[in-house]
Amino acid sequence: MTEEERIKKAFAKKNWPEIKTSDSWATFKIMAEFVGGFEKMSRIGPCVSIFGSARTKSDNKYYLLAEQIAAKLVNAGFGVITGGGPGIMEAGNKGAHIAGGKSVGLNIELPFEQFHNRYLDHDKIINFDYFFVRKVMFVKYSQGFIAMPGGFGTMDELFEALTLIQTHKVARFPIVLVGTDYWKGLLDWIKSTMGDQEKNVSPADLDLFKLVDTADEAVNYILDYYADMSISPNF
Repeated sequence: MTEEERIKKAFAKKNWPEIKTSDSWATFKIMAEFVGGFEKMSRIGPCVSIFGSARTKSDNKYYLLAEQIAAKLVNAGFGVITGGGPGIMEAGNKGAHIAGGKSVGLNIELPFEQFHNRYLDHDKIINFDYFFVRKVMFVKYSQGFIAMPGGFGTMDELFEALTLIQTHKVARFPIVLVGTDYWKGLLDWIKSTMGDQEKNVSPADLDLFKLVDTADEAVNYILDYYADMSISPNF
């Protein structure tokens, strides 16, 4: 019987003490994921994370663009972090691997879609059960985020980062959205409905990210960001 099945059985029987005990012990598993992630990621060095759909095919223009961006990041001195799976994640790791750079995968255990792509450095694969632990690693050990077209997971990672920066829970870092055709509708809605109409975001919040269409624009924005801040990307 799996842990999930055991908890469901306890709920069915309304066995509250057993459920509470299970919750308490879960904290040790969560702690172990944090410790393992911190230990491995702290040795990797400056990296940029690339996000995007796991469903993107290798002949898609955004797959090819993510591959180019990753290679340029490596040539600029960064390693590349992705979620370690297929699609855009594979493209990012492929570009980094072919360019001879560090290729990191923060893999999440899922019942579908997710498996290690073959372009990861074998010593830089970390497996997670918890999305929230994984997202901490992305934010803590990335000097920039590049969001390619993606689905709910990409939006989750993007808006988590924007929220943390907006609320000053983390120091600001560069966030790049790639693909005007893909992002324009969402950004127009954020500006007009969320911002101008409902006043739920301020005009300054729209400056927390940069929309681009080319690999050079994406990488140069990150490089220029750190040049303008008169600091170097580091841990």
